[in-house]
Amino acid sequence: MNGLFMVSHWLLDKSTKVLLRNLLKLRNRHLFIFDIVVFAITPFLALIVRLDGDLAIQPYLSDLITATLLFVVVKIGVFYSLGFYRRYWRYAGVEELTYVAMLITAGIVIQTLLFDVIDFTLPWAVDTIPQSLPFIDGLLSCIFIGALRFSVRVVERSKNSRIAFSPFIHNHNHKERVLIVGAGSAGVSLVEEMQKNYHLGFRAVGFIDDDRTKLNARIRGIQVFGDRHSIPYILEPLNVDKVIIAMPSVAGEVIREIVDICKTSGIQTCTLPGINEILNGKVSLNSIRDVRIEDLLRREPVQTEIERVAEFINGKRILITGAGGSIGSELCRQICSCHPKEIMLVGHGENSVFTIQQELNQLVQILKQETRSSGHATKIHGFIADIRFKDRLRHAFDKFQPDVVFHAAAHKHVPLMEMNSPEAITNNVIGTKNLVDEALRCKVKHFVMISTDKAVNPTNIMGASKRVAEMLVLQAAKQKGKSYVAVRFGNVLGSRGSVVPTFKKQIAAGGPITVTHPDICRYFMTIPEAVQLVLQAAVLGRGGEVLMLNMGEPVKIVDLASELIRLSGYRVNKDIDIVFTGLRPGEKLFEELFIEGEEYDPTEHEKLFMVKNSSRIIPKSLNVSVDALCQAADKNDTNSIKFLLEQLVPGYKPKYLDELGQKEDLMNKEFSNTSDGKILKKIEPKRT
Repeated sequence: MNGLFMVSHWLLDKSTKVLLRNLLKLRNRHLFIFDIVVFAITPFLALIVRLDGDLAIQPYLSDLITATLLFVVVKIGVFYSLGFYRRYWRYAGVEELTYVAMLITAGIVIQTLLFDVIDFTLPWAVDTIPQSLPFIDGLLSCIFIGALRFSVRVVERSKNSRIAFSPFIHNHNHKERVLIVGAGSAGVSLVEEMQKNYHLGFRAVGFIDDDRTKLNARIRGIQVFGDRHSIPYILEPLNVDKVIIAMPSVAGEVIREIVDICKTSGIQTCTLPGINEILNGKVSLNSIRDVRIEDLLRREPVQTEIERVAEFINGKRILITGAGGSIGSELCRQICSCHPKEIMLVGHGENSVFTIQQELNQLVQILKQETRSSGHATKIHGFIADIRFKDRLRHAFDKFQPDVVFHAAAHKHVPLMEMNSPEAITNNVIGTKNLVDEALRCKVKHFVMISTDKAVNPTNIMGASKRVAEMLVLQAAKQKGKSYVAVRFGNVLGSRGSVVPTFKKQIAAGGPITVTHPDICRYFMTIPEAVQLVLQAAVLGRGGEVLMLNMGEPVKIVDLASELIRLSGYRVNKDIDIVFTGLRPGEKLFEELFIEGEEYDPTEHEKLFMVKNSSRIIPKSLNVSVDALCQAADKNDTNSIKFLLEQLVPGYKPKYLDELGQKEDLMNKEFSNTSDGKILKKIEPKRT
């Protein structure tokens, strides 16, 4: 009996392979010939159906031939003119089925109208043919041409099902037995790919889902065994090798709970990225990765108004500074998916710009294939430039004529900028001024500067320089009535200069992990979440505002370090120690979100706040002060830079490098203003 069963399965598998191989060889030219034959036959079948199966159609034969010629010409004409024979049918789905139905409907309407016209003008030509024949013919045509085109999908699915359910055809012993946590669309997509690509070495043995209505249900032949609390009890009976968390939108606390459960049982845990990280919304086996700290800190997905953002970006020329950086490159990816006309990638590092340019070119091709667009694809331009050199920027603006500028280029490392303040000024302040000046000259409508929460009551050069950069953007918006805005947010997980890469290197070296202070806290966001909110802010900003992202609750750095140690498979202060080194120059214990005097209003988006009076608290001496800062930077005069920033930025109280009396000496120092010949002796900005 078993032998007969195995032989039957072998024959079925063999015949399926032959059928599939032959079907896959079919091209549109073959299908065109098939359609002509079908369209020539269906009128005869339709007449037989109309006559309740009576095969005596001899009295109708002459008129039926005329009707057949009419129907063939109409349907072939409709199909060909509307691109039916340019479709790729191997991966046909619901969209293609709907498309076939629409074309057939159009054909039925046209041939019915023509039939009625002929019946009215030339009644002798089709007087014996029933009026319902065009409708029945259209339905039969839809069935036949649809059946062939979807037969490939049917055979493929049939093959995949047999792979999933038959242990006699393929040996599963060498495969990893996988438990999928999450029986939603993401989990089901993973199972489908595992069953389709059995050679990849994964076998799904069960689902876990907290939805009690799915308990004991079978999805793609795989049973749902229970909720996440059931995991410890089914790992051993199912002989699970790996657990995959397929819940891209679940909160980080759920991920942490599942990881802890699996770690206790000694089972490897992987996950899919958060939904913000999946650009096209599709998941695959290639998306699976190890659990990261970003997953444990994951919050509810940002509800971005995708349509509104896409409408804002679509068809525009976009210029992005710092395009090769962590924030800039993600901006490029998300903007590219909104189909702008052109993107100019401005960056100082040639390697990083080249890398993101190559990635975007590939993304453009993928998006073009997915949308089946016949229009022009987004053009990607790489432009190597330092924003401190105004002449080079002028060339970029003249050449590109951007509609929107996203300014993400900046020096952001706090301790380094504390020791290299001239660089912070020339890049963060002078670079921003150059960009704003060129944007105004070229009548750029929208300008979005990416700022930082360290600009709020800053204790360091980096934060103070970014606050001055904000002022320059807001001043331009106020004076020229432009939609120029600044966006503030906190630390970004995984970005260059963040603590996470440093901690990972320290763990890889065997420790210890160094934390400056046991109580130090920071606000964290993931890169995709931050960029989505930046794009939302660009849409909501009317001009002259600072938009601030709701960062949620702050995270203690020592807790972040502990989680990373545990994720790496080590024990805190046993395998890897945590050592406290003291606060670094310019470093705060707690980051602040609010500046005294700023008035905050909610926006249409729950995670965005607007500083409505930000452009009204800019000192009148801003331009003079910036010129003086530029002169001090040119002379590498750190103390003068600090003094000028103190006068210009409310809340900034620097520690001077020299002995007592240095500040008094600076107050008597003269700073020339080359633009109008004024002498700046002491800067007293008006604070409102």
